[in-house]
Amino acid sequence: MKALFFVLNDTDKLDEVMTAFVRKNICGATIIESVGMARILSNKHLENEIPFIGSLRAFLSPEREKSNVIFSVIQDEQLNDAVEAIESVVGDLWNKGAGVVFSIPIDFAKGFFGCGK
Repeated sequence: MKALFFVLNDTDKLDEVMTAFVRKNICGATIIESVGMARILSNKHLENEIPFIGSLRAFLSPEREKSNVIFSVIQDEQLNDAVEAIESVVGDLWNKGAGVVFSIPIDFAKGFFGCGK
């Protein structure tokens, strides 16, 4: 099993991502609202306090203040399906601003994971 984490930058696409997951038989995701480190630093510090703040402000999308972190326990063989589902909604994750996805192995889990029952 794996824990799949996806940082969705465009929160308006949350429902589409969840629907794409269900179509790939990926169920039971949890969603948390989040704010990135860059956003916090750029809002709390002046440019002279941290040298890269000026370029950081130019890099950030002013209209996007929050993100969603979606996480789910999936079977190892579902990883490619999960990434395909995500990219079917947000586009290629190598594109700036599309989001970030990663997985980590789970060595123990107990409880219900999946669709059905």
